[in-house]
Amino acid sequence: MAHIWPIGGGKGGSGKSFITSSLGRLSAGLGRRTLVIDLDLGAANLHTLVGVPYPSKSFSDFLQKKVTRLDDTVVETPFENLFLISGAQDPFDIANLPYEQKIKALRAIMRLDYACILLDLGAGTSFNTLDFFLLSQNGIFITTPEPTSIENVYRLIRSVYFRRIRYCFSVSQFKALEEEAIEQFGEGAFNKPECMMKVIERDHPESYRELQNDFNAFRFRLVINQLHKRDNAVLGLHICRIIEKHMGLGIEFTGNVSYDDHVHDAICQQVSFLDRYPYTKTAGELRAVGRQIFQPAGRQLMLQYV
Repeated sequence: MAHIWPIGGGKGGSGKSFITSSLGRLSAGLGRRTLVIDLDLGAANLHTLVGVPYPSKSFSDFLQKKVTRLDDTVVETPFENLFLISGAQDPFDIANLPYEQKIKALRAIMRLDYACILLDLGAGTSFNTLDFFLLSQNGIFITTPEPTSIENVYRLIRSVYFRRIRYCFSVSQFKALEEEAIEQFGEGAFNKPECMMKVIERDHPESYRELQNDFNAFRFRLVINQLHKRDNAVLGLHICRIIEKHMGLGIEFTGNVSYDDHVHDAICQQVSFLDRYPYTKTAGELRAVGRQIFQPAGRQLMLQYV
């Protein structure tokens, strides 16, 4: 079964597509058949970052039944072992994906036969983004050091957990849980996962155990992108501690990726940053993040200058 890594950020411009393409490049460089899927519905650009200027097929071909299998929308990239499902030709209204099509897409992604699948998700907290994020127990949150970006990724993380809670209950049941949380813990308690979980534990013990098992199985990571020299290098650790303290949720800080003007240069030239600038500090940090994510227990993987 493929290791699926949804990659999301609460704010546009955090560099999700750059991180996704770089991790895809690193995974493929290890000899693993790797697929990157552009699920930034209506605003796709991942194809440009993996060297495919004009994709011949796209994600919407599957949803519109132009092809029978999602596999039929896969295109090769210039990099060995790296494949792409693009969103470049998707219509603008695909951002409002109907429920039936979303379920069809989720099931199809689960059936894909690759060693590693990276999902480049849209920014924000739409139900589409949250449901694609919850496709896996793994996940990577991307933020920049700016307060607005941090605030938005905090909101995204909270929304992912609330969305998982929401799966267990009907609309009326969930509303009742919110009201009970407010009654027990005060105004605003319905926005705090730990308060909602205490109510669920008392009133719905079976659902509580199911949710706790899922939450304990989550292996979510946080990456700080575009870190400047003046920024706090341990900011990511502080964010993870705040999330654990105020939401009771465990997020692992995976590393910083420094701001580098060469990234802009590589994107404009439509070349791989890791190939063009392999000896930069930022390239080294990307490889370090890749080691944290792709290294299996008990085995050291060497991510060289791929």
